[in-house]
Amino acid sequence: MFDKSTWIRLPRNVVVGHGVLSQTTDAVDELHLAGRPLVVTSPTAREVAGERVVEGFAATGTEPVTVVVEEASFAAVERVIGTAEAEEAGFLVGVGGGKPIDIAKMASDSLSMGFVSVPTAASHDGIVSGRGSVPEGDTRHSVAAEPPLAVVADTEIIADAPWELTTAGCADIISNYTAVRDWRLANRLQNVEYSEYAGALSRMTAEMLVDNADSIKQGLEESAWVVVKALVSSGVAMSIADSSRPASGAEHLFSHQLDRIAPGAALHGHQVGVGSILTEYLHTGDEGQWRNVRDALARIGAPTTANGLGVDPDDVIKALTTAHGIRDRYTILGNGMNEAAAREVARVTGVV
Repeated sequence: MFDKSTWIRLPRNVVVGHGVLSQTTDAVDELHLAGRPLVVTSPTAREVAGERVVEGFAATGTEPVTVVVEEASFAAVERVIGTAEAEEAGFLVGVGGGKPIDIAKMASDSLSMGFVSVPTAASHDGIVSGRGSVPEGDTRHSVAAEPPLAVVADTEIIADAPWELTTAGCADIISNYTAVRDWRLANRLQNVEYSEYAGALSRMTAEMLVDNADSIKQGLEESAWVVVKALVSSGVAMSIADSSRPASGAEHLFSHQLDRIAPGAALHGHQVGVGSILTEYLHTGDEGQWRNVRDALARIGAPTTANGLGVDPDDVIKALTTAHGIRDRYTILGNGMNEAAAREVARVTGVV
C-alpha cells in the first residue's frame, strides 16, 4: 500500500525587478495578511530600503513596528519574538541581507506568523529558503524555519549592493553542483531519501549561473535579475525536498569548519565556492568538472584560492580534514580525509 505524503511550503508571491520595492504592500495585500507589520532590518538595510518599506505600510493606514538588529543571534530572534508579542504584530517583514531575513524567518516560525522577505543583497539563497543560519560561539546552527510567503526583490537596490555580496550569492548557487552529488551519493550508500525533482532543479540552477557567468557584471542590473532568480530556484528546491540537501553538502561542511578555524575571514558564499572546487575534484577526479566550477567562479570574480579567501593555506587543509565531523550528514568526505590526501587535492586544484 502506498502511504507516502509530503507538505511543500513555497512562496506564494515572488516579485522581482526594477523598482518593485514600492510593491511590497501590494504583495502583502494579496496574501491577506492582517494586523500590524513588524519590520526586521539592519542599520544599513534600514537606510537602503527599510525606511521606504515602513513608509509604504504607514501610507496604507497601518502603523508598522521596526526592530533593528546588529548581528544574527538567538538573542536577536528572542528580541524580535518579544517585540512581536508585545506590539501585537500580525506578520513579519525581513528587510536586508542574511541577518535580518534569517532572524525574521526564525521568529515567524516560532510565532506561527506570516513572513515576507525583502532582500537588499543577493548574497545567499536564504532569502527564500525554509532554513535559518545563526552563529553561536564557534558553531553555526542551520535550523528549520518558516519560508517566506512572499519575496520582494528590487534589482535596482540589489545591483547597487557591494559587488562581493553578489559574487558570494553566485558562488553559493554554483556550489549546488557538489551538494546534489553528495545527496545522490548519500542516497546510494546510506539510503537517504532523494528527490529527483528537487535535485534536478538545484543542478539546473547551478548550470544556469555557470552558463551565464560571463554576463554577470558589476553594476549591471540584469545580472542582479539572473542571480536573484537563481537564488529563488535554489530556495524552492530546498522547500520541495524539505531539506537543505539540494544546496548543502561537503562544501558547506568545509565552510562551516572554516568559520570555526578562521572566523570572519571570508563570506559564506565565497567559502562554499572554494569548497565546491575541492569536493567536485573528490567526486570526479582530474577528468571531472572541477575546472568548470573553478573557471565559472573566476569569471564572476569570486575567490578560487585560499589567498583569495584571505585565509592561511594550512587552515584550508585543517578545515578539509575535519569538516566531516560538523554534522551527521553523509558526503564525499565520508569519515574524513588524511592530511596528505587533503594537501594533494588542494594542490592539484590550485586552491593552495
